[in-house]
Amino acid sequence: MPLLNTAQQLLLKRSAEEAARTHGEWLFHILSSPWFFAAIAAEIACFAIWMTVLSQLDISRAFPLSAISYVFVMAVAWLAFGEAVSVLQLAGSGLILIGIWCIATAVPSH
Repeated sequence: MPLLNTAQQLLLKRSAEEAARTHGEWLFHILSSPWFFAAIAAEIACFAIWMTVLSQLDISRAFPLSAISYVFVMAVAWLAFGEAVSVLQLAGSGLILIGIWCIATAVPSH
């Protein structure tokens, strides 16, 4: 799911960049953009996967694991779009990964 979510953000970014170049016809361009429709398809797939995950895991464990999407999106934005990544963003990403590890390895107490 995090990979699909990352792909969706990339597709939306491409759609938005192309729409920004149209100067006034942006809504028409977005609604006719293959990037936009691919993003919608990725969102639908994410929803289907998420429903399956929620049917099998406690939400208190499943939802925090989706936070890895923040790290993936930042990494792909740097790789695909050349966006700058600060030391603070890298540190925050490290904390997210540590948090995900803590949640994933925690043994629930009953």
